[in-house]
This record gives sequence, structure tokens and C-alpha cells, in this order.
Amino acid sequence: MLLYHKLDLHGETAESAVRLLTKTLKQLPKDTAELKVIHGYHRGNVLQEVVRKYKHPRIKRKIMGLNQGTTIFVLKNNGV
Repeated sequence: MLLYHKLDLHGETAESAVRLLTKTLKQLPKDTAELKVIHGYHRGNVLQEVVRKYKHPRIKRKIMGLNQGTTIFVLKNNGV
């Protein structure tokens, strides 16, 4: 069974958002298919830029949907 998780970065700084993304991706179960990252958009796009430029070995691709306040990380299938 594939899992889907979300992470809300509202109120984080750019530096703390990177730390939280790294920690979350490290701790997610191996069968997690997607991580929906909520970064907001209306109060500036610093977090949006950080999330969309962020790189990690578990990320296969990123989906930038119609909602500019979220980015979905499609994760590599590790061991499922």
C-alpha cells in the first residue's frame, strides 16, 4: 500500500524549511509515494522558491499544480 503525506511549512524561514524537508524525507516510510508540501504563496514566494529548488535523492519529480501554494514531491519507490 502506497502512502501519501503532507508537510505544512507556513511560518518557517527558508533555512528551517530546508531542515524540515530533509528531516521529513529521511523519516518518511519507504513506501511513501508522494509528499504534498504546503508553502503558501500570498505572503511572498521565498518558501515556494526554496521548495521548488530543493533537491533530495528520494525525489523523483516535482508537480507544480494550479494551486501555487503547494508543490507535490513524487518520491522514488524504495523497497515496495
